[in-house]
Amino acid sequence: MSRVAVIGDGGWGTALALLLHRNGHDLRVWGAFEENVRETKLRRENSRFLPGVELPEAILFTADPAEAAEAAEVVVLATPSQFYKDVLMRFRDLIPPSALAVSVTKGLDRDTHSRMSELAGQILDLGEVAALSGPSFADEVAAGLPTAVVIACRDEHRAECLQHLFSSEVFRVYTSDDVVGTELGGALKNVVAIAAGVSDGIGFGYNSKAALITRGLAEIKRLGCALGARAETFSGLSGMGDLLMTCMGRLSRNRSVGERLGAGESIEQIRSGMQQVAEGVWNCANARAIARKRGIEVPITDEVYAIVNEGKDPRAAVQSLLARDLKSETED
Repeated sequence: MSRVAVIGDGGWGTALALLLHRNGHDLRVWGAFEENVRETKLRRENSRFLPGVELPEAILFTADPAEAAEAAEVVVLATPSQFYKDVLMRFRDLIPPSALAVSVTKGLDRDTHSRMSELAGQILDLGEVAALSGPSFADEVAAGLPTAVVIACRDEHRAECLQHLFSSEVFRVYTSDDVVGTELGGALKNVVAIAAGVSDGIGFGYNSKAALITRGLAEIKRLGCALGARAETFSGLSGMGDLLMTCMGRLSRNRSVGERLGAGESIEQIRSGMQQVAEGVWNCANARAIARKRGIEVPITDEVYAIVNEGKDPRAAVQSLLARDLKSETED
């Protein structure tokens, strides 16, 4: 049994805490909102972020960073990307230096455009920080439905330790040493999922959505490889697997945001009613900025950015994509 600190009591952090508890580990979950933490402890249900799931008394929920980090042997970093840096700064001197750290957040830092494990490595003095990614809705993991993910770390021993920590009869974990590709697949697929949702909201069919997913994967691979990832990683769980799930799944918040945009709602209307974060809303700007700096074409990302941040009409965005110069499918 290991003592595990989960930093972030959102749906994903809570679901992973439940998984690790079932695996026999000692769990402490930190949440930023004291009122939500109190309610979760009282009701044994995280009604704000993971409603309908009973949480055992043995999982400790706390709003005190020191209590969460005390004697932690493993730290799971599960804070949304736009709050990630600020939250990690609160834990900087509290986590035992011998702890293994794994980031499970799918996004990019809005200031530096760093990947999440990269950012954690800069802030926390914990050695190599691993990344967990793949097709994994929190609700399904909490319900114990079969799931497969990948844990990436350049330190093979750390990857294997975390692989055994998370693995169960319903949660299969593979390892990889391509941290860049694993994290970028998880971050960039959310942007494509918004585009897929826009297609649904407008009322387009399967032809349109299949084209968006396929060309979206090409776009992710093109940008990812330019940043040092291996192409084959994007054919795996953290690439194609996560992209398909997020573009097609009814539980996908990013697809849902896109669908509402396609149906005519504004991003302000959508944000005002959201309890949880849709990472693609924030990360389309990060992905676009990285691509522009590197001179890489990312037309789907550009149009999602224009819809979300500039109020571009979704149908006009589709026309912009269709009006691009004709080229070979394998041409960058």
